Amino acid sequence: MRSSEVHAPDAHAPDAHVADPHATDARAPEVRAPEARPTDVRPTATDGDGPRTSDVLVVGGGVIGLVTAWRAALRGLRTAVVDPDPGGGAARVAAGMLAAVTELHYGEETLLGLNLASAARYPAFAAELREATGHDVGYRACGTLAVALDADDRAHLRELHALQTRCGLTSEWLSGRDCRRLEPMLAPGVRGGLRVDGDHQVDPRRLAAALLVACERAGVVFHRSLARSLTVVRDRARGVVLDDGRELTAGQVVLAAGSLSGRLAGVPPEVLPPVRPVKGQVLRLRVPAPYAPFLSRTVRAVVRGSHVYLVPRENGELVVGATSEELGWDTTVTAGGVYELLRDAHELVPGITELPLTETLAGLRPGSPDNAPLLGPTALPGLHLATGHYRNGVLLTPVTGDVMAEALTTGALPDEARPFTPRRFSRTSPVRQEQPA
Repeated sequence: MRSSEVHAPDAHAPDAHVADPHATDARAPEVRAPEARPTDVRPTATDGDGPRTSDVLVVGGGVIGLVTAWRAALRGLRTAVVDPDPGGGAARVAAGMLAAVTELHYGEETLLGLNLASAARYPAFAAELREATGHDVGYRACGTLAVALDADDRAHLRELHALQTRCGLTSEWLSGRDCRRLEPMLAPGVRGGLRVDGDHQVDPRRLAAALLVACERAGVVFHRSLARSLTVVRDRARGVVLDDGRELTAGQVVLAAGSLSGRLAGVPPEVLPPVRPVKGQVLRLRVPAPYAPFLSRTVRAVVRGSHVYLVPRENGELVVGATSEELGWDTTVTAGGVYELLRDAHELVPGITELPLTETLAGLRPGSPDNAPLLGPTALPGLHLATGHYRNGVLLTPVTGDVMAEALTTGALPDEARPFTPRRFSRTSPVRQEQPA
């Protein structure tokens, strides 16, 4: 069974260290952070426990961690990011579909509101990033076409259309002939589809690169090292200890390490985020000039019960994904995963087998118990979460940045984010932490 958006050790998904896509060791990698240079740490403030290196310390440098750091810095907070490879994470694997409408699932109507709010912010968000950095993030308002290949898939798509209609969403039912008129490369057997002009796309790799530059220009400090453990003093999060033994202190700590967020040592069990890794394999192909334009919009389908999507980039790249595998920390690209993706994509668009295959990758989405993110303050003072975005890390990047900036400056979540407080999973026992010797 597949889901439609891949969030490699991100964090939906976004974040901290990304495991080697070809590694065979199924053990979880540690949460890591950027190795600090001597000039990285510039104490600027003090609290009751001595000097602190920053107002906000973000653990995890994927798109979620970077947007949190950028927005915090723009609010005047002295901000640092801990990650061994900032700008990596989910962006290396994610397809970048901004699919609030076609990604709708039963039981996720509350999440839909947050997804729609973030999708509506994307045009201005992309323009702001371009103005701040000179980087185009590949935002395309190209729309999405979801199609069905047999009677069962057609019935499933009809149910999705009914759900979208009940939720007040705009989608248009098309016949198979109308679908092929829009996308001539589709297989003759396409039985019908949904045209959703409001579901767009962005290039996650370019998004991560732009956010990295934006953070640097806003004065965010990067510590390129591993975050070994959270420091808790007098029942308050005070910073982290890096892998080399150095200690960073901060007024507030944001754990934005994607699927690794639940593995940072020192986080009290009562506030440890309940996130898990969900493996996704993705292919990248190249559309040679004679075949262009191959597809004009994102095309997705359910093939024999499995989800597959094809996302065409303006630069001629075609992203095909994605498997959804509950295999713990394994990020191996497998022959079976590649075969299934190509088989299903070929049934949808037969001409895909003529395209050069340029890259195969696997990453880990940060899944949460309700498939929704954990945003804002926890029951441990000084500790915030920005993780658990699962399929929607790239889509939720703009709204996450705004929500976290508000929480870090005011201590409260905006109304749209209140259903996603980490406290919905908090255990009832109070947070306790032994004092350092």
